[in-house]
Amino acid sequence: MRSWPGKFALACVTISLLIAQTAAAQAAPGLTPVLAVLDSGDLAQWQAGTQALGWRLLAPSVAAGADADARVQALEKQVTEAIRNGSADAARVYLGGRGDTSAAVFYAISRVPDLWAAAVALGGSPQAAIDSDRLYAANFTHVPVLWIGPGGNDQALAEQLQSAGIPLEWRSSADANIGAVLDWLGKHTREPYPAAIDCETNSPTFANCYWIRMMKFDAAERNDVLPSTRVAASPRASLDLGEFGFKPDSPGPGVLIGFLSQKYNGPLKMGDRIVELDGRAIPDARRYVELMSKISEERPAAVVIQHGKERIRLESRIVLPRRAPAATARVQAQYLAAEKQIQIVSRAVTAMRVTIPPQWVPSVLNWNGVNLEPIEAAGCRLLTIEREIEEAGACP
Repeated sequence: MRSWPGKFALACVTISLLIAQTAAAQAAPGLTPVLAVLDSGDLAQWQAGTQALGWRLLAPSVAAGADADARVQALEKQVTEAIRNGSADAARVYLGGRGDTSAAVFYAISRVPDLWAAAVALGGSPQAAIDSDRLYAANFTHVPVLWIGPGGNDQALAEQLQSAGIPLEWRSSADANIGAVLDWLGKHTREPYPAAIDCETNSPTFANCYWIRMMKFDAAERNDVLPSTRVAASPRASLDLGEFGFKPDSPGPGVLIGFLSQKYNGPLKMGDRIVELDGRAIPDARRYVELMSKISEERPAAVVIQHGKERIRLESRIVLPRRAPAATARVQAQYLAAEKQIQIVSRAVTAMRVTIPPQWVPSVLNWNGVNLEPIEAAGCRLLTIEREIEEAGACP
């Protein structure tokens, strides 16, 4: 444990309005469980299952063309509003997606870990979330995930995520139905104040961690006790044809181009299919992904594109991704009932809000090995590290 060069500041204020409302909602009887789904297509299957259980189905609306983070923010806003107005039980908010939105389930948990009791992904793959370099295993500590997949390489990927520390249960699609999926979700509830929490982020926008909110960051505030929990992206090769996208479970023949960036100026058109690579036919998108995952070096490549009834041969290259590791912040905290102590360890965090529930009072607050003043009242505390002066202020 390193010693900190600055001074610590601690301020006592009342619980914020949102926290108070959320806690009240969790204690109130008769609240409705909510399943937030990321599907953009037919919701009939979800609707039938949730109606049978008396759950509310929430399908957040997202602006067309929004990036992944904007989609998560829209989801977070709508779920939080449902909790605030009493139409959702904060202890039983579940997350679901299927097909090409399955990766978004994993991504949303990694960005906003403290909203969900559990999550389910039907089909699809979390690979896109892994390749984002923003999938942090720590953020899944209290959010178990059920992934229903067809098998094969999916099961191996599930084992990789489990080894990284993600509480993932994998099932074959042959053994699953919507009733069983919802029954699995319903067995889980969210604790508002878990005794132990652990979160990592690369963005102040996504810095909530249950009863802690990371406020300010400084990469110079290192702490080797807390390494990154980022799930390493596989160095999967790609074709140098510009930025394009496709659904990994879309049927063949070939790979159907389903996305092109707004500034795309390459040879592909929406609706084109990549049908051959170096003279080898590509049956479907899944086989293309498997093929590219086995390539470990860059080289020239010949590609055949199906454009309507026309087949076009292109000279291209197979390239490997080059990623520079991004700096992240991490906070790990626990309440020790026997010692009446709240212990917080952080990396790259210079300010945070800590909300302390009544059942943890009185207690002593310890941040990175330094005991701060005793906690005599429940509420929000603002902790800061300052290089030159000591400051104290109310929680924003």
